[in-house]
Amino acid sequence: MPDLNSILAVILGGGRGARLWPLTQLRSKPAVPIAGKYRLIDIPISNCINSGIYRIAVLTQFNSVSLHRHITQTYYFDNFHTGWVQILAAEQTLSSEDWYQGTADAVRKQLFEIRASGAKDILILAGDHLYRMDYAALVQFHWDKRADITVAVQPVSRRDAHRFGILKRDEDCRIIDFKEKPKGRAELADLVSRDEKERPFLASMGIYVFKYEALYHFLTAYPDFDDFGSHVIPAAIKTHAVYGYDFDGYWQDIGTIRSFYDTNLELTQPNSPFNFYDPQRPIYTNARVLPGSIVEDSLLKNVLLAEGCRIQSAEIVNSVVGVRSQIQAGTRIRNSVIMGADYYDRPDRRGEVPLGIGPKCDIEGAILDKNVRLGKGVIVRPFPEGTNIPEGMDASALWVVRDGIVVIPKDTYIPAGTVIAPESVNAQSMA
Repeated sequence: MPDLNSILAVILGGGRGARLWPLTQLRSKPAVPIAGKYRLIDIPISNCINSGIYRIAVLTQFNSVSLHRHITQTYYFDNFHTGWVQILAAEQTLSSEDWYQGTADAVRKQLFEIRASGAKDILILAGDHLYRMDYAALVQFHWDKRADITVAVQPVSRRDAHRFGILKRDEDCRIIDFKEKPKGRAELADLVSRDEKERPFLASMGIYVFKYEALYHFLTAYPDFDDFGSHVIPAAIKTHAVYGYDFDGYWQDIGTIRSFYDTNLELTQPNSPFNFYDPQRPIYTNARVLPGSIVEDSLLKNVLLAEGCRIQSAEIVNSVVGVRSQIQAGTRIRNSVIMGADYYDRPDRRGEVPLGIGPKCDIEGAILDKNVRLGKGVIVRPFPEGTNIPEGMDASALWVVRDGIVVIPKDTYIPAGTVIAPESVNAQSMA
């Protein structure tokens, strides 16, 4: 029986991340901060380490500098350990000058490096999900079934089925049908897998284990197969042994501003569905050398507070406050995600608006990216759900609204007295 040293984990770094814009304006999706001090890439890498899988390749392409920096500063093993976290960036070669065209194409363009690792099985992961999984159990299932391909699956409701690849299995867990993001009741009717009213369908989680030979076959024999969910898996179930591995724990796809916002706010609650404090399977990140946070004469309720912050006479409720956040007196924050800062202001920067949130601000229903500067008395209010201002992507915008949530991009300065609220903004003129 193979051991875990024969596994290579390949984490997909993602493309432009348009649905998470403007958080992806200056960074890739896996580099987006979450829970005050982590980044999304920390989740799959930590799951690998906790599962005993120590050979990890991260495929990167778009806005990847901050992701590369985080990985190299965080994940390195000593000389007595055989593991590594390696970055495989998109590159021009004699055989291809194109960027990655999809999940499968990204792996195809790195087949030489994957083959050089000598791995017998390839674990393929996404870099923008929040969950905790024992990949060793998934791999053992793959070996026990003598599968060519194994897909991690999770029960989903009819309401959510259109967002995923939906599959059907036989009694031995072998996948016999697969539809990528099916639409309409007719397509879904044939894919009911569970005798449960709330979650009758099984969805692919975008987590795969491939025998190397099967992976090589589909990526070389079918050069037009660019995506695992749309192309490889539907074709593979007709000719290869493809199995579905059950996972029914917490799992969230952080693919949109709304899901990012809701997931972060869930983490502030006393009974949060995801626990970063698990002593057996921790989530790792960059070990910053920061002082403890200082809270002066403030009211904090259901707040996820990171280190290195200073909060002065403020009221904060149901919010995330990220590393190095500076919040001045008289400010009120509700239902918001404050990402904090990458650095502290130098004391000689006189005349500038200080880094962080100024005095007497009132923030609700917002995401403030890193290094934001808010002048005195800035007011931010959420918009009706579904509102998007502007409709497209404008890199010059000081603020945007995505699905009703106000997002202030990284390194932005908002002047004192600015009001960002439905009643004070002509949405038509901002579109």
